[in-house]
Amino acid sequence: MKQKIEKSKTTIFKAVFPNTTNHYDTLFGGTAMQLMDETAFITATRFSRQQMVTVSSDKIDFKKPIPAGTIVELSGYVTKVGNTSLKVRVDIFVEEMYTDFREKAVAGEFTFVAIDENKNPMKIS
Repeated sequence: MKQKIEKSKTTIFKAVFPNTTNHYDTLFGGTAMQLMDETAFITATRFSRQQMVTVSSDKIDFKKPIPAGTIVELSGYVTKVGNTSLKVRVDIFVEEMYTDFREKAVAGEFTFVAIDENKNPMKIS
């Protein structure tokens, strides 16, 4: 199980462009959540190799603003595996483009359920 979790870790990098920011020149919260859900979905799918759907997002903490002109790293990893569901933690780190400065900006957890061809929950194999 530990090796399967390790192999499913997912890291995605994105540049924060002005078209994804609000009037404060920081990343829209909804855009951050969309990127997190996508990262969590990829992580869950890589872990299970089954059809997975998001059933909930747990507390998402926006600790630091993410300014335009920075790079974000989204890091997803499985934290819990149940019968038909699993949890994925996603952290967003923000990096300045032209310095070594990097810090965690956002963190949250997403729950996924494995589904069959009829969209009914099924056991995670």
